[in-house]
Amino acid sequence: MSDVELCYLPATEALRRFRARELSPVELMEATIRRAEAVKQPVNAFTYTHFDEAMDRARKAEAKYAKGARTGALEGLPIGIKDESEIKGKPTSAGSLILKDFVATETSTNNARIMRAGGIIHARTATPEFSCAGTCWSRLWGVTRNPWNPAFTPGGSSGGAAASLACGTSALCTGSDIGGSIRIPASACGVVGYKPPYGRNPDDPPFNLDFFCHTGPLARTVTDAILLQNVMAGPSPKDISTLRPKLRLPLDYKPIKGWKIAFSMDLGVFQVDPEVQKNTLAALDVFRSLGATVVEVDLGWKPDILRAGMTYLEHLFGGYLSGLLEEHGDEMTTYARQFAEMGRDSKAIGFVGSLETINEMYATLGPTLEKYDILICPTNALPAVAADFDHSTQTLQINGVEVNPSLGWVMTTPFNMLSRCPVLSIPSGHASNGVPTGIQIVGRTYCDADVFRAALAYETAQGAWYGDAGNRPRL
Repeated sequence: MSDVELCYLPATEALRRFRARELSPVELMEATIRRAEAVKQPVNAFTYTHFDEAMDRARKAEAKYAKGARTGALEGLPIGIKDESEIKGKPTSAGSLILKDFVATETSTNNARIMRAGGIIHARTATPEFSCAGTCWSRLWGVTRNPWNPAFTPGGSSGGAAASLACGTSALCTGSDIGGSIRIPASACGVVGYKPPYGRNPDDPPFNLDFFCHTGPLARTVTDAILLQNVMAGPSPKDISTLRPKLRLPLDYKPIKGWKIAFSMDLGVFQVDPEVQKNTLAALDVFRSLGATVVEVDLGWKPDILRAGMTYLEHLFGGYLSGLLEEHGDEMTTYARQFAEMGRDSKAIGFVGSLETINEMYATLGPTLEKYDILICPTNALPAVAADFDHSTQTLQINGVEVNPSLGWVMTTPFNMLSRCPVLSIPSGHASNGVPTGIQIVGRTYCDADVFRAALAYETAQGAWYGDAGNRPRL
């Protein structure tokens, strides 16, 4: 088996081969590192790499399998960790010049769980500065590019994670999602990304208390996403927001024949690119072929919902960043500085108004999801923007209409606002420029299994997204 074939093995299949002694963690890690070096440019998916340490851990995992010893749920797999959460004794930059010399003194709960499960952290994945953009470039690390077409962004803020998965340099990756930062890159890179309900997975303070903010998995298959989600999920004594008891998702589900699916192409708010529309309609036909009924719905949402979402983010996230302006403003990227300035100027009355809008949105979505099993809509309204797009200085049009350059091309933020709903982004096809497109599967509050059941049925009908060379980026 070639390096490329090894690197695109589903994580669950790699584990099966480890257990059967048909593949060694050392072989997989060696292939992964070679692949990472080969595609480093133009993709630029990683910030820090820990390849020597990863090889040592791979040899230890190999010895466990050889002895028939007890192994963890992720034993021997190369896991890319977003350069945002911390690992004791290792640098964490959050994509910022301000933190270029920072070395963590503690390990974030998710990372500790992954390491306890035998996952091997071979690299940190790139993110825009402080994860506050839907693209993935920074002054510290440069531009991360889409493996399918390097002229375009892989999305953000978990852009390095999605890019790494798409080009076969990680088996699984972690992400975080405060306005779509898992789902935007999952769609733009053609992988699976899961935003769990608020509280399902732990997060680091203070944003564990921000209900827009979620940590979650990215993967190349639905089952692989479940594998990592089951490791990340569960209550933590360090995070008061986490839910009890731990939810463990099954890997197998019944068919969805007889399901009623609601869909909205634009959520009543967005301009949607024609190619995104075409691929979304084709995906809906797959669900119909599986025996589901698909009905278009009008949620009655008003155009001001995006402004309300941004107001919330400015007040909390922007307010947090505003504390850096006086001492570090000159070191910040244009977009991070703009965000911090908006946070400095935000008012509590606007924040409260955003909460009122969120309740108005759920007043229509909640009853809709009582009538339907899931809601489907596009993930991104546009396949992707340019790799170096700067939403703080540039404008953006879709269908000839100027849209908000930050949130107007992504359809994810409404479901951060409605944060208790599980949302899974899965691929729906490719645009003519080669960039993938995706759909969001939205479930009832805390009904995680429903979105995975629908996604797995769809994936099974479509076939493996990275199963052969024709379904992979040509790098």
